[in-house]
Amino acid sequence: MQENYDNVISLAEEIAISWPRITAFAESHRRRGLVPEMERSCEEAKRTMDRTTTAVEKENISKRASGVPVCRPATQFGMAESTIGSILKNKGAVGGADVARGVETLARQRTQTIEEVEKWLTIWINEKLLAGDHISENIICEKALQLHADLTQNTPGTSAESCIFKASRGWLDNFKRRSGIHSVVRHGKAADKENADRFVLEFKDYVKAEGFLPQQVFSCDETGLFWKRMPKRTYVRKEEELWPGHKPMKDRLSLLFCANASGDFKLKPLLVYHSVNPRVFKKNNVMRSKLHVMWRANSKAWVTRQFFIEWVHEVFGPSVKKYLRDKHLPMKCLLVVDNAPAHPPSLEGELVEEFSFISVKFLPPNTTSLIQPMDQQVISNFKKLYNRALFQRCFEVTSDTGLTLREFWKNHFSILHGLHLIDKAWRDVSQRTLKSAWKKLWPEAVPDRVPEDVEEDALIVEEIVSLGKSMGLEVSRDDVEELVEEHKTELTAEELRNVLMEQQQAAAEELFLQEEERRESVPTALIEDMCAKWADLQVFVEKYHPDKAAVSHATSTFNDHAMSHFRQILKRREEEQMSIVKWLARKRSSESEPGVSGVKKIKETQERSNPQ
Repeated sequence: MQENYDNVISLAEEIAISWPRITAFAESHRRRGLVPEMERSCEEAKRTMDRTTTAVEKENISKRASGVPVCRPATQFGMAESTIGSILKNKGAVGGADVARGVETLARQRTQTIEEVEKWLTIWINEKLLAGDHISENIICEKALQLHADLTQNTPGTSAESCIFKASRGWLDNFKRRSGIHSVVRHGKAADKENADRFVLEFKDYVKAEGFLPQQVFSCDETGLFWKRMPKRTYVRKEEELWPGHKPMKDRLSLLFCANASGDFKLKPLLVYHSVNPRVFKKNNVMRSKLHVMWRANSKAWVTRQFFIEWVHEVFGPSVKKYLRDKHLPMKCLLVVDNAPAHPPSLEGELVEEFSFISVKFLPPNTTSLIQPMDQQVISNFKKLYNRALFQRCFEVTSDTGLTLREFWKNHFSILHGLHLIDKAWRDVSQRTLKSAWKKLWPEAVPDRVPEDVEEDALIVEEIVSLGKSMGLEVSRDDVEELVEEHKTELTAEELRNVLMEQQQAAAEELFLQEEERRESVPTALIEDMCAKWADLQVFVEKYHPDKAAVSHATSTFNDHAMSHFRQILKRREEEQMSIVKWLARKRSSESEPGVSGVKKIKETQERSNPQ
C-alpha cells in the first residue's frame, strides 16, 4: 500500500513540474489556431500537432534559407527543433508542393496524382453544372476513378499508385469540404416526365386562380456561351489548315436570359465573365453600367446566388414594374425558375418591400429540359443568331480590310465586339419564338396560330453556312448544330488538363497585364513628343560626333532596346482606334439599310466583283 502511495505522489510531482511546459505548449498552439480550445484532449492536440500546415512549413524553410537559427522558428511556432529539422530535410517536397484548393497539409497518402485528379475533377464539375446537368455523389466518385486511371496510365512512374486511390466516402467528404462543392452536388436523375406532366396541370390551375396574364408571367434561365469559337472541324481552304482550336476558359461566359409569355418584353441579360475589368474596357473607357447587359465577374464565369439576387433587384424588379405601369396592367407578376444552385429557394423572402408584387414558382427537379420555356428553342435560337452575327462580322471585316481570318481573330475581335453581337442576337430573338416556347408548360397562353420556329432556325443555319463558304471556310449544317450544343459535351482528361493550364495562365496574364498597364499609362501625346525629340537628338549626334561607327552602334542599340517599345505602343493604339472607327462606320451604314441580310450582302459583293 505504501509503495503504491509513493508512486502516486511521485507521479503527481512529475506532473506538477511538467505542467507549465504543457500549458505553454498548448497556448502556443492555440495562438497559431491549431487548438481552438484549451480543453481539447491530449489525443486531439497531438493529432493537430502532427499536421503542420504547408504554409507554416514553407515559412520555416524560408526563414532558415535567410540565415535565421532553427531555435527562433521553433520558439515562434511552439515546435520542437527536431520537427523543424525534419521539415528542412523535406524542403524539396514542401517547396514544390502544388496542392489542390482547400488542402492545407501534406499527408503521406496524398500523392501528386491525387492532387491533379482533384483539380481536374473540380473543373469537370464546374463544366457539368454550367451545362445544367445533375451531379450525384456516385457520379463524382466514378469520374474521379476514371481520371485517376487515365492519369496513372499516361504518366510514367505512377502506375503503382492505382491501388492507393479508392474514391472512398471519406475522401469524397474531404474533397467536398476543400473544394466548396457540397452545396451544388445534387442527387438527381434523368428528366422526370411524369413529374413534369403533373406540374403542368398544377401550373394551369395556379395561374388561373391567381389571374395571371401572359404579359405578367416570366421565365429565366442561364446558359454558357463560347463567344469566340468556330465549329471544331472548320477548315480554312485559303490557308490549307484547320482553324485553331478553342480555349475553353478564356472564350466562355455565362448568360441569364428572361422574357414574358406574351413575348413582347425581353429583359437586360445578366452576363458573368472571368474578368471584372478586361483590358479592352480600360483602353476604350467602357462604363460597365452603360452596357446592354448587367456585367458581373468571377474566376469560373458562373452565375452565383449573389449575382442572381442582384439581377432580380437591379434589373428584373424595376424593369417589370415600369413595364406593367406602361401597359396599365395590375401590379403583380410571376417568375418561373428551375431549382439551379443560383436560385435561392427563399427568393420571395429576400425581396425588398418595393418588389413584393413578384411571386416565384420553382419547377420540379429534373424537368428543366422538358418544360422550362427558355430551354424550348429560345436559348438555342439565340446561339444560332449569335453565330450568324459572328460570321457576318468576320465576312465584313475581312472583305473590307483584306485581313486574313487569323489576323481578324487574333487582333480585331475582343469581348467588346462580342458584347455587341450578344445584344444584337438577343434583340433578334423573335416574339414568335418567345411565345411558342411556352407550349409545353402553359399551352393555354400560346395562340394556335403561332407555329414552331423550325423553319426559321433552318434558315439561320443555312445563312451561317453560306457566310462561312464565302470566306473560304468548309463548314456544314452539322458543324453549326454541334457548336450550338457544344457546351453540353463531356470534357476528356486531356481537355481538363488544358483547361487547368489555361486557368493558371489566365491568372498569370492578368497580373502581367496589370503591371504592363501601369508601365503603359503614358499619354500618347507624351510618347509622340519624346519620339520626336529622340529623332532630333539622333540627327544632331550623327551630324556632329566624330566617331560615326560608335554613334551608329549606340543609336541602333537604343532604338532596338528602348524606343521600339514606345513605337509599338503607338502602333497598337493606332490600330485599335482605326478598328473601332471602321466598325462604327460599318455599323451606322448597316443600320441605315435595315432588312439587308448577310446572304444578300454576299450576293451583292459577288456581283460587284464579277461584273458581266
